[in-house]
Order: sequence, then structure tokens, then C-alpha cells
Amino acid sequence: MTVDEIVTDPFLKYVHETSTHTRQQCMNLLDLVEANTVRASDPPSTEVRLELSEQQKLLYTYLAQLRGSNRNAILAVRSTKQTTAEARQEIDRLHLQLQNLYYEQRHLRGEISACESYDHKYQQLPLIPVQDFLQQHPEHTTDDENALMIARINHEHAEREALEQARQGLLKKKQGLIADNKTRKDDLANLDKDLEKFIDAAKPIQKIFETEY
Repeated sequence: MTVDEIVTDPFLKYVHETSTHTRQQCMNLLDLVEANTVRASDPPSTEVRLELSEQQKLLYTYLAQLRGSNRNAILAVRSTKQTTAEARQEIDRLHLQLQNLYYEQRHLRGEISACESYDHKYQQLPLIPVQDFLQQHPEHTTDDENALMIARINHEHAEREALEQARQGLLKKKQGLIADNKTRKDDLANLDKDLEKFIDAAKPIQKIFETEY
């Protein structure tokens, strides 16, 4: 594969082309110096010096471009590192947030499972069968399971309140009957005492009759 096929980034292509031109310019300058060197003590001619000066300026231009590209590359690397660090921090934050969500999800699933398996007291209530309840209250036929259960519990509560009121009424009636029975017992006891007194008082009269007759 050629370099052009390997390097696809525009900036890297520019750097490669500039470095190629710089190398070629160095080779041209060396060739020019070797071609015009006769003896070390003989100075080059004015024409050669002008040509060397022009070639050196062109080389300096390429070198300046390479330095600028190097500086830009360093700045780009720093910027990329900063961007990468910020992106890594964001990824770490999102990963931590995701872990917290997973933990919360597991916790909520555990709570839901505990609620579903909890032995609720209302499940132990002696409620009337659903069919009997719907026959008595057909307005709840279209209710969902939760609404139907609440209606059945409310019905049971109302029935128990009615039974409690009836029990309280019977209890009061019982207490009244007990009080009446006690009063009658007391009256009978008093009557027995009166009879005993009457019998005791009649004994002398009885003796008189016995003596005379």
C-alpha cells in the first residue's frame, strides 16, 4: 500500500507533503553546494550565492511550515486529551448512574416481590363468595379485581358493624332482663320474709285455738 492509501487524514497528508518537500529541498540545496564547490578557499560567485540564498529561504519556509504543523499537532493532541478526559469523566458518571439505577431496580423488584408474597390480613377475612356478593350488588359486576376486593371488604365491614349493633342491643336487653330477674328475686325474698313474719305472728293465735278447741 502507498502512503496516500494509508494516510487519509487531511492534516497528516499536509504534513507528509510538507516534509517531503522539505527533504527534497534539502537534497536540492546539497546538490547545488556540491555542484558549485571547486576549492574550500575559493568563495562562491555572486550568482551562486543568490541561488543558495533563494534555496535556503525556500527551505526555511518549509521548515517553518513543519514547525507550525508540529505546534498545531501538539495543541490538537492536548485538546484531544482534554476532550477524552472529559468524555471519560462523563462515561464514568453515566456508568455510576447506571449502576445506581440497577441497584434501585433490584431493590424495587425485591420490594414488589415482598409485597406480592406478603400474607395480607384481608386475605384471611371470611368474605362471602364473589358470586353471592355480585348477586347482592350487581353494580360491581364491571369492577376490576382491586375495586371488587375493596367493595367486598367494605361490605363485610358494614355487615360486621350491623352485627355489632345488634349484639350491643341484645346485650343491653340481656342486662335489662338480668336486672328484672334480680328485682323479682329480691321481691320474692322479701315476700318469703313477710310470710315468715306472718307465720310467727300467727302462732300465738294458733295456740289459743288449739287450747280452746
